[in-house]
Amino acid sequence: MLNLLVSVNVRADKREQFLTAITLNAAASVREEPGCFQFDVFEDESEPNRFFFYERYTDRAAFDAHKASDHFTAWRAAAADVLVPGSQRNTFGTAVTTVIDSVSA
Repeated sequence: MLNLLVSVNVRADKREQFLTAITLNAAASVREEPGCFQFDVFEDESEPNRFFFYERYTDRAAFDAHKASDHFTAWRAAAADVLVPGSQRNTFGTAVTTVIDSVSA
């Protein structure tokens, strides 16, 4: 399992355009890519217009397929206009452990 955490800063005047573009990319990734299990988008509570993406892929090949998709190409075109230049940071990792805690009442 390949995990990706992305952080970006969005231009304030392009916020709505960003939200539309990233929502389309995230939804298409999970819906159309068999190797993409999860694509969540979070906004930083303490820093407006700073966002994080948490993406999970079966492996590097699945991530490479994601980068070759039409929806990713559309996202990259939008990102060039909506992101603060130089603000994107990608961190890749392989899960060491996954803990799911279920509490019954």
